[in-house]
Amino acid sequence: MSTTLEDYMEGVINVFHRYSVRVGHFDTLSKCELKQLIRKELPNTLKNTKDQAAIDKLFQELDADQDGQVDFREFLTLLARVLETAHENIHKE
Repeated sequence: MSTTLEDYMEGVINVFHRYSVRVGHFDTLSKCELKQLIRKELPNTLKNTKDQAAIDKLFQELDADQDGQVDFREFLTLLARVLETAHENIHKE
């Protein structure tokens, strides 16, 4: 039986793969796939999800190796930022 944290980790992987398999390489996110993931999975967490310039900037920041794709490791950078902000916000309440 898995733990709560293990279930959440599997959930993150599953969400990533739900979007990464749509275009190009099955294990990376194109800019369009990342935009769809953010708009559908993080609409209450990230601001400017409908602003294409903001999405473009975020994609460039995440695409560390500048290959035009966001791999899982690069995606984790986004999650780390989001989780850190959420953690800080919880302490403000």
